[in-house]
Amino acid sequence: MKFTPNGSWVVLPDPTITETESGIILDEATSMQNAKRKNILEVLAVGPQCAFAKVGDTVMIDPRTEAVKCRLDNKDMLLVGEHQLLGKLS
Repeated sequence: MKFTPNGSWVVLPDPTITETESGIILDEATSMQNAKRKNILEVLAVGPQCAFAKVGDTVMIDPRTEAVKCRLDNKDMLLVGEHQLLGKLS
């Protein structure tokens, strides 16, 4: 990834699924509900002041966390503050 977030921001993949494996297109409410169930994600990039996580770590976030949605490398991503990480799995 060519993007480095500022400060202690962390880039995570967006877990929102808009279409099922069988091709059924989900409405926005269902997509968001499914995304809230997936709160364990892999860190894709971290800012220079991020002390807790590093690229490749698997972290848990609060499913109710507000995040900045963005598109990087033609993929949907989430930007969250380091303080929104609940912990990391080893």
